[in-house]
Amino acid sequence: MNEPGHGERPGNGTALLEVRDLTVHHGQLRALDRISLRVFPGEVYAIIGANGAGKSTLLRTIAGLHRPTEGTIRYDGKDMTKVRPERRATAGIVMVPEGRRLFGSLTVEENLKVGATYARKGPWTIERVYELFGWMKDRRTQRTAQLSGGEQQSVAIGRALAANPRVLLLDELSLGLAPVIVQRIYAMLPQILATGLTVLLVEQDVSQALQVASHIQCLLEGHTTLEGRPSEVTAEQVEAAYFGLSQAAAEGSEPLWHGSTPSSRAS
Repeated sequence: MNEPGHGERPGNGTALLEVRDLTVHHGQLRALDRISLRVFPGEVYAIIGANGAGKSTLLRTIAGLHRPTEGTIRYDGKDMTKVRPERRATAGIVMVPEGRRLFGSLTVEENLKVGATYARKGPWTIERVYELFGWMKDRRTQRTAQLSGGEQQSVAIGRALAANPRVLLLDELSLGLAPVIVQRIYAMLPQILATGLTVLLVEQDVSQALQVASHIQCLLEGHTTLEGRPSEVTAEQVEAAYFGLSQAAAEGSEPLWHGSTPSSRAS
């Protein structure tokens, strides 16, 4: 198991996204305390943890929506710590926010056009989004407020893809959705990754995160409690890191997923 945020993944070269010693406050509350991570090209890097762990704050800070108190954010070798959110998006850091945040009065296609407004050059077009989500083209004139939660999440992902990101930030994709819908959405990740994307995702559902992640990092109350490949950590270690338990207490608790180790669920 590696030191938090500084593990080397052989064969992946230089980190595309690097966060070092990031501290973020919400007023007097320290939401993140010296968080570090390195995300390499082509990875699916999962941030797991319970409610209030600081996961969404971390993603929003990387996207430029929160200003850190201390620490740095580097992307493609450049310091992005003080760069405005829209400049980060046009540089290739694009987020699918928690709760989707679509324009409900606009149609599906109009929402996708919002994402494409300042798009980088790349493989993703609105037509390609329609190919990924087969139902979407026939309903492109429908207002997004009339869609189901799973359909809205698909539009939110499509809007982000239309911007042609290099790093896609996914914040709590499974929140409020039925398990079958979540599985359907996550099943599309390989097609998305095949276009050269790198994914940093936040997920409360440990089972789901471990199915898709090549690397995991667990947060608890703004601190890193565990970091490594799914194959490098045991179920007991993840349990202890997630809940802040001692190892002995974790061994006697109900598992967060079915299977002897996280690697038995990882892809």
